[in-house]
Amino acid sequence: MRTNNSAFEIINGKFHINFRWLLVYTIMLALVAFTALPLVYLVSTAFKPFEELFLFPPRFFVRRPTLKNFGDLVISLSGTTVPFTRYIFNSVFITIVNVTLTILVSSMGAYAISKHNIPGSKIVFGIVIAALTFPGHVTSIPTYMTVASLGLLNTYWALIIPKIAVPYNFFLMKQFIDQFPNELLESARMDGANEWTTFWKIVMPAVKPAWATLLVLSFTGNWNDSSAALLYTNKQAMKVLPLALQTIAGGAAASSLARAGASAAASFLMTAPTIIIFVTMQAQVMTTMAYSGIKS
Repeated sequence: MRTNNSAFEIINGKFHINFRWLLVYTIMLALVAFTALPLVYLVSTAFKPFEELFLFPPRFFVRRPTLKNFGDLVISLSGTTVPFTRYIFNSVFITIVNVTLTILVSSMGAYAISKHNIPGSKIVFGIVIAALTFPGHVTSIPTYMTVASLGLLNTYWALIIPKIAVPYNFFLMKQFIDQFPNELLESARMDGANEWTTFWKIVMPAVKPAWATLLVLSFTGNWNDSSAALLYTNKQAMKVLPLALQTIAGGAAASSLARAGASAAASFLMTAPTIIIFVTMQAQVMTTMAYSGIKS
């Protein structure tokens, strides 16, 4: 038996080393390790005590890990009126609601246009494609005027509604649902399933790689976004965590000794959730990337 594309092979019952593939895997592992170095350094720096932060030359790995940097971060962001937990709640709440609603709206809209002959569906999809050509900064002023005219400034709705209908999310879901066989939908309807049951129990499980990818992209975009809170709100209680952490980063230049540890903890706090989400959904994201090159 012979195992292809493997560094170790069994040929005619004997163990052999495929040096060509062993070299390939060694280079790949070295590249992965090199790519992960900034992340490892970020995690290490977040737990460094004060005396290790300013060593020269810098020490890559922490020797005496401590949680004091996170305590300094909480103290730096906790005011007399707005506690640190308020920033965390705002970010978590807004991110979860945005991710959930954008997946639902994009999936249901894509299913309706892809699998139902709705009048004007081609025009709607054309508008979505046209919207992909405009960067977010171009539409920020019209969006602000709309939010302001609706009286939504300084509310959670101002941070949620503009991010629900994202053209790319709709486009990605439609491309996946287009590949779903119509025969399966007809079979479900013949068995008595209504449209809601067909969508939730047949279509959504089949396109899990697509909406799992949306979950990763939407979570990353919303969790790291500080511009929306800066644009639509002016109350301290409505600040999200990234915007509050910029206060730490901005003040680090003026008082680097006092805030360097808090800045390192802030960077770790912003990066860790996105890494956890990506690692959890990695297999589904890779499946989406594989399907993206298939022509139906």
